[in-house]
Amino acid sequence: MDESSDMAGKGGFRLGAFRFDGDDIAGDIRDAYGYDGDLVGIYTGIEGALIHKWHHYIPIYDRYFARFRGQPVRMLEIGVSRVGSLQMWRKYFGPEAVIFGVDIDPDCARFDGQDGAVRIGSQDDPEFLGSVVDEMGGVDIVLDDGSHVMDHIRTSLAALYPRLSSGGIYMIEDLHTAYVRRYGGGMGKRNFFFDLMPMIHDMHRWYHAGGEGSVLGGRIAGIHVHDSIVVLEKADPQTPRHSQVGA
Repeated sequence: MDESSDMAGKGGFRLGAFRFDGDDIAGDIRDAYGYDGDLVGIYTGIEGALIHKWHHYIPIYDRYFARFRGQPVRMLEIGVSRVGSLQMWRKYFGPEAVIFGVDIDPDCARFDGQDGAVRIGSQDDPEFLGSVVDEMGGVDIVLDDGSHVMDHIRTSLAALYPRLSSGGIYMIEDLHTAYVRRYGGGMGKRNFFFDLMPMIHDMHRWYHAGGEGSVLGGRIAGIHVHDSIVVLEKADPQTPRHSQVGA
């Protein structure tokens, strides 16, 4: 999330209107979303770095990432910023996790090796993204918290989803930018949410004659839309089967 500007777009919302004014961030997350998992304390306990998250993201992260904890999961985060998120993921996933972050800002290189590896390059560069995944030895989780520009999101997805392991998670956050013109969004434009329909058709390709019609290549088990977050669950294709049991 870009904390440097309070205005999301002309005629759009102001980030400041949603800023939490209280002192008890953890309490707000617990009370508002009924979530009291470890990630609350990890997020609110970040030290020596800066992290900026919408409160409702915290339980969403845990919902999809919990099964990877304590394992040598390979996570790639697009967008490093002030490195607080890499610290959060290191504490959440544990020492065995392979955590990489990419950012276009050369200054982020100074964070390399603190809680994960940092590589400098653009999420709009498929060759660069591929080289990072090669260095990681594969990827199980991608979290796109990068530029939030619609075309950049599409480029990263097309480059990285084919490289994502089966059973992996591809999460794109801060998609409220889909309604902001300077990010290539807007109510009357083809923002990223319009891209979901071909993905839905792709997931249901068994039942129509249109075939595979998205960058997911038929390898999709679930598409989940939350406030400002889209989650894609990758899976190997399995032809649907049904049966009847009992009298």
